[in-house]
Amino acid sequence: MARSHDISEADPAAQPAHTRSRDKAATRRRLLDAAETVFAEKGYHGAAVDDIIQASDSSKGGFYFHFPNKEAIFLALIEALTPKLEAAVEQAIVGEADPVAQLDAALRVALETFARHRRLSKILLVEAVGLGHGFDEKLMRAHGRFVAMIQRRLDLAIAAGRIAPMDSQIVAWAWFGAVNEIVVRWLVTGQPERLESCFPALRALLLRSVGVLPSTSADAVDGEARA
Repeated sequence: MARSHDISEADPAAQPAHTRSRDKAATRRRLLDAAETVFAEKGYHGAAVDDIIQASDSSKGGFYFHFPNKEAIFLALIEALTPKLEAAVEQAIVGEADPVAQLDAALRVALETFARHRRLSKILLVEAVGLGHGFDEKLMRAHGRFVAMIQRRLDLAIAAGRIAPMDSQIVAWAWFGAVNEIVVRWLVTGQPERLESCFPALRALLLRSVGVLPSTSADAVDGEARA
């Protein structure tokens, strides 16, 4: 007769709750990482659930425990880039007291973050476009969060008298549109080789659009970006 503790060790349900929770979280993370690769390589329509399962070294049961279908895991990936970008931007501007300097830092870090998370960026800005109503709503919410970050900095700059009063929401959407087009071109064509090299020209254009001329100190930053 098997000993009772042997039965407990063989039964996953007998594991401590924190161990089961950690294992589930690890499986979900593995599935998302694999989905990021599969969707970026094959596109949404070309990817299959079995591709994700194989790439993640998981089981069908493991996949369907976390995600009911391909659409659900794709939508989860759409949500993954936004908090990463927000956290990176907030960290970059924490030491900047001047709101225009905050805008400057936010733009630079946004490009760096899109470049660092290239596969997620492609999913968010290329693969998710035009997939249908459910995707469009999720995509617009994600874009809206980026725009809200820009708008907050514009409003602070207006309040501080650093830029003239304007419709900050419209300007924020225009800024996001400019960044979006630059990043999409890079994702689709691979040009320029380094996304960050777009920063000086894009920065000068956007700052001038709100009446701010690049300062001498900022030009030094531009030189570093070109190096």
